[in-house]
Amino acid sequence: MRIFRYMAYFILTLTFLLPGVAAPGKIYIDIDSPNFQKFPIAITDFQIVDQGGRYESFSAWFSDSLSRYLGMTGFFDVIHKRAFLVDPKSEGQTTGNIKFSDWGAIGAEYLVKGNLLFNGENLVAEMRLFDVIRGEMITARKLSGRSDDKSEMVRTFANEILSVLTGSEGLFDTSIAFVLNDGRESDIYLIDFDGSNMRRFTDHRSIVMSPRWSPDGRYIVFTSFWDGNPDIYIKSLFSKTADKIVGFRGVNLPGSWSRDGSKILLTSSKDGNEEIYVMDISTRRLKRLTYDYAIDVSPAWSPDNEKIAFVSNRSGSPQLYVMDTNGDNVRRVTYEGNYNTSPSWSPKGDRIAYEGLINGRFQIFTIHEDGSQRLQLTAGNEEYESPSWSPDGRYLVLSAKGHGKTRISIVNANGMNMRTLYEGTQRCNNPSWSPRGSR
Repeated sequence: MRIFRYMAYFILTLTFLLPGVAAPGKIYIDIDSPNFQKFPIAITDFQIVDQGGRYESFSAWFSDSLSRYLGMTGFFDVIHKRAFLVDPKSEGQTTGNIKFSDWGAIGAEYLVKGNLLFNGENLVAEMRLFDVIRGEMITARKLSGRSDDKSEMVRTFANEILSVLTGSEGLFDTSIAFVLNDGRESDIYLIDFDGSNMRRFTDHRSIVMSPRWSPDGRYIVFTSFWDGNPDIYIKSLFSKTADKIVGFRGVNLPGSWSRDGSKILLTSSKDGNEEIYVMDISTRRLKRLTYDYAIDVSPAWSPDNEKIAFVSNRSGSPQLYVMDTNGDNVRRVTYEGNYNTSPSWSPKGDRIAYEGLINGRFQIFTIHEDGSQRLQLTAGNEEYESPSWSPDGRYLVLSAKGHGKTRISIVNANGMNMRTLYEGTQRCNNPSWSPRGSR
C-alpha cells in the first residue's frame, strides 16, 4: 500500500513615499469578505519625461506589466485601454487636473498613472494611485535603479498597491518548489509566483518527493532515493549539495517546519510502522509523537505550533486528524469521503486544506480544525492534489492532471481565479510555497 500519496541583483537606490499618501493601515478593499468582487482599475501608459531617444517602448511596457501582475492576484479587473475616454497624455497626474468623472464613466474605481525619467542606463520610475470615486490620491512611490531593473520596479509598484488597498503585501517575491518527473527520475524545480524564472534545484536524478521550505526561505527539506532508500535531505538555496539528515531503513518523509525553523515534523517507519516524529535539526534527535497500530503520516504544524494535523487510517480509511504538539488529545477532523490526505494548515490558522477522493477523482477541500465548514475548491474531470498555502493564506498552489498533461496551478482560497504556473506532459507534483523574500 502506498503511503497516502507520497507525500531566486536588484538594488533600489531610492525608495520613498511621496506627499499626499494615504494614512498608514487604511484598508480600502476587504478581499476576505464573502461578498468580495473584483475592483475595476485603470492603468495608463507611463509618461516618459526624458528618454534619450531609446526607451519609447517602456511607456506601454510598464502599464502592461503592472496590469498583468495585478490581474494575476485575482483581486482586480483591469480595464482595457481601448475603453479610456481620456487621452492620458492630455491630462496631468495631480488631482486638480485629472478628469475623474470620465474615468468613473468607464467603471474605474481606481486609477494608476506614472512617469519615467531616463539618464543613460539609469531610470527613475514614479507611480501614483488614485481613488476615482473620492477624487484623491491614495499613495505614490518613486524608485530609482537601472533600466534593466524595470521588472523588479513593476513588482514593487504592484506590492505597494496591494499593501495600501488590502492591508497585505503581494507575493511577487515568492517561489514555488515542485517535483518534476522525467521517466523514472525526478528532481525539484523552482518557479516564481508569476510563472517565470523556472530553475532546477536538485540534481539527484532519482526519485525525489515532498519538498518543504524552511520559515526563512533559505532551505528545503525533501525525500530522495539518492542512496537507494527514501531518506530525508536538507539543501540550502545557495549550496550545490544536500545533506542527509534522516536515513533510517524504510520510509522517511518530511513534514512541515516549526515556526522558528529549529525543528521539523517527519514520518518514519524506523520502528516498524509509519509513525510521526519531531526532529531537532541541530542535534538530529527524534521524539516520537504517535503510537498506533495504524499508519500515521503527513504531519503539518498549525501556525502557532500548538497543534499538528496529520493523516491516519486508524478508522479504516485515510482521514485527517489533529493532535496537540506532544501527541496527546487526538481528534478526527474529516468524516465525509473515504480517502482524505495531504493536509496543509493555513498561515491564518483558520482552515486546513487537503485532497479528498470524490467521484473517483481527487479534489481540493478546506475545512476548520473542528471538522466544520467543509468547502470544496475544485471539481470537474481533472484531478487536483497536494495543496500548499501562500504565506498570506489567500491562495493555494496545487498540482493538477488531466487531458494528457499535468500542471502546477494557483487558486484563490475561495476556489476562484485558477492560474497555471507550469504545464507539461511530464508529471509534476508536490508543490510547496516559499515564504516571502525567497525569489
